[in-house]
Amino acid sequence: MNNKTRRVVTGHNAYGEAVFIDDQQHEVTLIPSGDAAMLTLWTTEEVPANLNDKSDGMLRDAGLTLQGGSVIRVCDILPGQASPMHRTNSIDYGIIIDGQIELELDCGAAKLLKTGDVIVQQGTIHLWRNPSLTQTCRIIFILIEAKPYQHNGQSLTELKP
Repeated sequence: MNNKTRRVVTGHNAYGEAVFIDDQQHEVTLIPSGDAAMLTLWTTEEVPANLNDKSDGMLRDAGLTLQGGSVIRVCDILPGQASPMHRTNSIDYGIIIDGQIELELDCGAAKLLKTGDVIVQQGTIHLWRNPSLTQTCRIIFILIEAKPYQHNGQSLTELKP
């Protein structure tokens, strides 16, 4: 699998015309836990996004999610590895680009997702596990801040690794 992702960004020139403002290859970087490599491609500070914000969204410190905003990132789950159980106050759209991944919920239920599958993660406690011992699984995640899930009138808390 190619370790690089091409990011093409559009914007506007002084006349209000559409232009390309960036076209570069970027590499995913191993995260401290060692189970995955990630690349944040873009973030917004708020939702709805401010299209007049001229800053490079890739350079904004996003953490796992960006409170008040949105994040798009490439995530490579390494062979035989699993993430810790976690929950964020966000709606997450995950698109499996290459390989396969198991999504396990805190109740123990699990599903195997393959290339082309899409997951909509709605603030539940979950983990990702790559069952392959040889192939990395690449997922594109789009995360948008959401209000916490309410159960019996109480907000469920985030659980960040």
